[in-house]
Amino acid sequence: MMRRGGLLLCLALGLAAPAGAETDPITAARRAAQALDQAGLALQEVEGAQDRVAALTRTIRAYEAGLAALREGLRRATIRERALALELEARREEIAQLTGVLLTMQRSPETLLLLHPAGPLGTARSGMMLADVTPALQAKAEALRADLEEASMLRALQESAAGTLAEGLAGAQQARTALSQAMSDRTDLPRRFTADPEKLRQLLASADTLEGFASGLGALGGAGEANPLPPFEALRGRLPLPVQGRVLRRMNEADAAGIARPGLLIATRPQALVTAPAPATIRYRGPLLDYGNVMILEPAAGYLLVLAGLADVYGEAGEVLSAGAPVGLMGGEMPGVAAISGEVSDGGGAARSETLYMELRQGNTPVDPAGWFNVTKD
Repeated sequence: MMRRGGLLLCLALGLAAPAGAETDPITAARRAAQALDQAGLALQEVEGAQDRVAALTRTIRAYEAGLAALREGLRRATIRERALALELEARREEIAQLTGVLLTMQRSPETLLLLHPAGPLGTARSGMMLADVTPALQAKAEALRADLEEASMLRALQESAAGTLAEGLAGAQQARTALSQAMSDRTDLPRRFTADPEKLRQLLASADTLEGFASGLGALGGAGEANPLPPFEALRGRLPLPVQGRVLRRMNEADAAGIARPGLLIATRPQALVTAPAPATIRYRGPLLDYGNVMILEPAAGYLLVLAGLADVYGEAGEVLSAGAPVGLMGGEMPGVAAISGEVSDGGGAARSETLYMELRQGNTPVDPAGWFNVTKD
């Protein structure tokens, strides 16, 4: 089992979660640590799995989700800890006065009230005043104690998360390497058709745009109706994104240079896993123009799903994929623990430095993927 060390010890101290635990950074970090523990166990069990590719795909997804949750928990912890520090600094004078009053009360036993210079009447009045003031002072002291405890816990959480991050990053990389090897070791892949290599070569040589290549590929014909895939239309509005990320631009939304494309641009973290959103047949995989590696899937007759910008692609043309099957990895270098910790401490999450372009085509016409995929821009 993966070690959690200081992080789990910190989380086990018993500090009650405040209201709205869904956004509590301590609760979020606890859940992330548990998710990474489970991913580590899943990675250990991969060797005994009947379908290593499917098991490794699930494991990588679990690592990505756990690491994202941990980053978010640490980001919230940093923001909350800084807010508490600013609040306590602003209340410095008030806290000093409160501390002084409490210390004075500790040094003044109740028996000294009997020596009040005004006699018994003054003693009674002093007692009545203390009875009124003490609950208010106690409430302020308790609130201050809670703030100090929370600030201490948040600081300990941030300082002890390095080990958790390191183990999660190492496990995710080990799973990615194992997946690439498992994909190359496969034999007897299910196929629906064999692409004509000469026609494909001619199309690659003549196409000067992604749209032109996709249109030409559609004209070459698809897998036909033999052994049809599950109905694609029924999945409209419920398809998952092929990669964990954030939508940067929607269909025909111009970028800073004024260029608009008929698809979604998704920001991802380095080496993120890309999977098939639905059962599909691979129509093309490989480099294309200046898009890097491209994967073109046919989820149904007349439909093409274009995924561009991958660093590695898996599979061969004609191969039948199930929903969630791995199709490749994004590029970039995985940041180390120090880099992630630095980005989190600056108030942001780990950078999504890679971009995946996704285009859905019906016939020769791009259609808005937002109507098909369960996604928001955030």
